[in-house]
Amino acid sequence: MASSGIPDLDKLLGGDGYPDRSSVLVTGAPGIGKEALGYWFVSLGLSQGDFCLYVTRLATQDVLRDANGFGVDFRKHVPFWIAQEGGELKYDYRDLAGLSFSIKDVLKKQAGRRIRIVADVFSSLLSLTPPETIYKFVTQLLVDVKHYDAVILATLEDGMHQQQVVTTMQSNFDGVFEMRVYEEGMSYVPVLRVRKMLGLPPLPGYFSYSFTRTGMEIGAYAKRV
Repeated sequence: MASSGIPDLDKLLGGDGYPDRSSVLVTGAPGIGKEALGYWFVSLGLSQGDFCLYVTRLATQDVLRDANGFGVDFRKHVPFWIAQEGGELKYDYRDLAGLSFSIKDVLKKQAGRRIRIVADVFSSLLSLTPPETIYKFVTQLLVDVKHYDAVILATLEDGMHQQQVVTTMQSNFDGVFEMRVYEEGMSYVPVLRVRKMLGLPPLPGYFSYSFTRTGMEIGAYAKRV
């Protein structure tokens, strides 16, 4: 198992985190905190000596600034970046074949090590490329990742894509988290649902969560599906 880097989330998943050689998709609206799950996942991996690959549509400085807002500092331990700007390799949404080759080449060079991957590119790719092309890319990518001792955590923006697209993307992954905000009177409550996870029975409900400077706190059962 690979710890998520968030103790409360590990407990929700049975105590140990994500299954080995698995793929996890986090869906939710922009600004709800999806990326934070990736920050803590990578941060813990770096502290343990894992090889961590971060694939982003953004410049590295933008990710570093956002991560710092959640209390994660990548200055001491730095992931390997495929980014729009500032990374070891450049992210280019127009070159899926090149992106696929780059990821496979990086993984091949790290064979034998434990690997953690964060991919924050799928929504931007779906916005600019026919969904069928992205489905094939994602399916092959997840097959390639499972050849290694690796776990991949990916994000997908909710509200940007048709429901059929979201459902098809979710079906490709071993685990799916949904992050939402519910209105209760005059307040808004952020909630998390484990839609599915390899090796776990369904968890039929949403759990409240909040962010602190040291992590993410997940509260008691909040709302039934």
